[in-house]
Amino acid sequence: MQLPHVHRVTKYDPADRDAHGHYTGPEDTTSDHGAVEAAYLRAVRAFAADTGVDRLTVREPEVSSSVHFGVEPPVDGFGLSTLLPGGLAGFHDGAGVPLDTAVELVRLMLRDSGAWCRLEVEGAFAVHVGWDQYLYLGSSRPCHAALARTRELGLYPERLDASPYDFEPDEDGVLRPGDDEFWTGLRGAVTGGRSMLLEEIHVQNSSRWHRLTGDTLDTVRSALAPRARLAVWPGLSSDIATVLDALPADGLIEGVWQDKDGLIHSAVADEEEFPELVARISAADAAALLSMDAEERVPLLSAVMPDSDGVLRARWQAERSLADLPSDPPGS
Repeated sequence: MQLPHVHRVTKYDPADRDAHGHYTGPEDTTSDHGAVEAAYLRAVRAFAADTGVDRLTVREPEVSSSVHFGVEPPVDGFGLSTLLPGGLAGFHDGAGVPLDTAVELVRLMLRDSGAWCRLEVEGAFAVHVGWDQYLYLGSSRPCHAALARTRELGLYPERLDASPYDFEPDEDGVLRPGDDEFWTGLRGAVTGGRSMLLEEIHVQNSSRWHRLTGDTLDTVRSALAPRARLAVWPGLSSDIATVLDALPADGLIEGVWQDKDGLIHSAVADEEEFPELVARISAADAAALLSMDAEERVPLLSAVMPDSDGVLRARWQAERSLADLPSDPPGS
């Protein structure tokens, strides 16, 4: 639902914009971690108060994808470890948070800490952060008092028809529930001692991996994050030599491996990082390589987890799977 009152709130004086709307003034594009940042957060509170909301919902969370071998995230745990129950595990679509926590999430986004989401009250309120300290606030109400307060704080609210960061569904995605029918089909696929690999994506750019067998399927299903996107891949292979023989000379590859303790890890690597990836996989019990090329990276099955009442409320979609690809007609 498009909210009728949307404002872009920034520290950038509109008088310092050129004919194309680009800011040309002296303000920095990073947070000052001080008085200006505090003004942004007070503005969020003012709009929330004017709208009459004190609890928000996390939508479409994501974290920075720039995590490679030996490189720490910009902030430990993306700043979530002390903010949400379970840290990153608690950062999922549909998670409800009090206003105080929502404001701290906005602070993390203003500081480019590596975590991002939309924060909403359906049909009433929305707040999210764009690039370069651009804050977007939407409300079902005009919020005259909040607008006056925002100006008092030295910020500049500007009316918009809509935020450029409003959710838009992926045209190539599939909105298919990970319901009983989906899991019954999976159970049939892992009978007879076979195994498959399940990728659980509860936060954009972060996956958790599970090895599915007839014995583990129910346990894995019960522990999945709410509204997670699921992708099913062929099982890990214990023939490590054959897996490594398939490593290309260059390009971007995701390696997935199970260590001696039974834990499953993954890493995306390019040719410069292949030696470390090979070292890790060589010491593993089982492994697989997945292409990062969009045309080649097609799961066997895919779905999005519904809520506990069976209703699919997630707006993001699953990847198209082999079952969604058009089949060649006979005789082609």
